[in-house]
Amino acid sequence: MRTVRNVTRLFAARATLGRSVSLLRDFGHEQSAPDIFYGALARDSVELIGDLYKGLTGDELQGRVVMDVGGGPGYFAQVFLGRGARYIPVEPDASEMHAAGLTVHGSVRGSGMALPFLDDSVDICFSSNVAEHVREPWTMAEEMLRVTKPGGLMVLSYTLWLSPFGGHETRPWHYLGGKYAAARYLRTHGRPPKNLFGESLFDIGAADGLRWARSTSGGTLLAAFPRYHPRWAWWLIRIPGVRELLASNLVVVLRAR
Repeated sequence: MRTVRNVTRLFAARATLGRSVSLLRDFGHEQSAPDIFYGALARDSVELIGDLYKGLTGDELQGRVVMDVGGGPGYFAQVFLGRGARYIPVEPDASEMHAAGLTVHGSVRGSGMALPFLDDSVDICFSSNVAEHVREPWTMAEEMLRVTKPGGLMVLSYTLWLSPFGGHETRPWHYLGGKYAAARYLRTHGRPPKNLFGESLFDIGAADGLRWARSTSGGTLLAAFPRYHPRWAWWLIRIPGVRELLASNLVVVLRAR
């Protein structure tokens, strides 16, 4: 069995300051040019998942079944198909599935909290920046483990509420409360935010994810790190309080049982 260090070794080498700066620059286009934002996120995601899977199993993504929970309109499809994976996005919102005018064969409309798949169906199950939009994120996380084959990879990545990006388009006013931030956004822009606190955006922290990952019977926690930080800043996750404010996005990596 490979060690925890082997699981993260390949991606850790990729996690440089240059990568962090580049992603931060691209993330500034989330609202104005989503193709730029999601294109950068897609490329980073396939590198993340590919590196972690190879670290866990020694294998490439070629021929592997990869489920993307909360896959939206399928921005990630091309990069995973380009690696030879069988990519299956699952999305509960029909309008979101067609938001970008993309067609992804094999897309499934379904809830992450009750995935319409049999146990042990996929080699890899991951979710990127979705858990903070789910009322019961740990129910979704358990479902992700359920559909992953024993020994397979489960990766959950989500934005931390107390981080600078926690309020999404309502930041930085979310520090004064999610409802206040949403109301202020409405007054300022004349329309409600896309991500409405208490309905499609929730207060979720690093401690919550680590507590779940360490206690679940469905998998073994292999690693946890701040997704967009350079490797030398991964220590943030070890410091309670500090991690909530500075880590921005937590990745938890589990081996399914």
